[in-house]
Amino acid sequence: MTIGLSYRDAVIPLKDENPLLHRPWVTFVLIALNVFVFVVPQGMNDPQQTDSGFVIEWAAIPCEIVTGDSLTEREITETFRGQTDQACDTDPTGDEAFPDKPVRLAALFSMFMHADFMHLIGNMWFLWIFGNNIEDRAGPSKYLVFYLVSGVVATAAHIAVGWQSSIPVVGASGAVAGVMGAYLAWFPNAPIKTFAFIWIWDIKAKWWLGFWLVSQFFVGADSAVAWMAHVGGFVFGFVIAWLVRQSPQAQRRVIAPPRTVDDRWDATGGIGDGPYARPRRIVSR
Repeated sequence: MTIGLSYRDAVIPLKDENPLLHRPWVTFVLIALNVFVFVVPQGMNDPQQTDSGFVIEWAAIPCEIVTGDSLTEREITETFRGQTDQACDTDPTGDEAFPDKPVRLAALFSMFMHADFMHLIGNMWFLWIFGNNIEDRAGPSKYLVFYLVSGVVATAAHIAVGWQSSIPVVGASGAVAGVMGAYLAWFPNAPIKTFAFIWIWDIKAKWWLGFWLVSQFFVGADSAVAWMAHVGGFVFGFVIAWLVRQSPQAQRRVIAPPRTVDDRWDATGGIGDGPYARPRRIVSR
């Protein structure tokens, strides 16, 4: 199953109107790392169409994570020849193909693999639109931890409804969905410039992200999309960010120190006095 953000061809988010105070270096690095892994070590192979040694050795496979044992050669063959998608117990006495595989750490590694270029581009586009503002508010180190934990929680949500699967689950969008959930909690009224049919609209983030979340429940069963991972990551991200926003003490611990005298919460996504306001005076240090 791929963890891939998708949207209807006629409805495409272009950008958000939400100014930044800092360069989002972690977001840049995450995008570059995802592209590098897909192109170089993964060799642009589709993890669900090829039994590439790199993919099997490093991708998260639900039943491996549950049992702690990696697949045998026979189980790999049965999975990729389409004989069964629950091959973990078909060869209980066989030797593991990759006995040294860190099967549970693979939940982290899988976040940087993708099925194809469209899968990669979609995930990275959403990461750029929504991730840079979360990094801007939380700071690089907290943002990176939040991103990675969101991805692990998303994978756990997928495993919870399909723990017997022997099909690799790959993609960044479980983590990106966590970022999107946080964006909803922190910037619900920030406008998302969206191409819809033949027009460009400004749609508030709360409506855009709410529509996206609901749409995940209508993903077809045969779509090979791990929709539960999207929901799990999104809900986790929203809850954590909402709790931070509700607590002044949590804000002091999580939110990056202000750099402007008017740097305060603004549900429009702007900073300062009113919709789309940009930072004015820099706080001296």
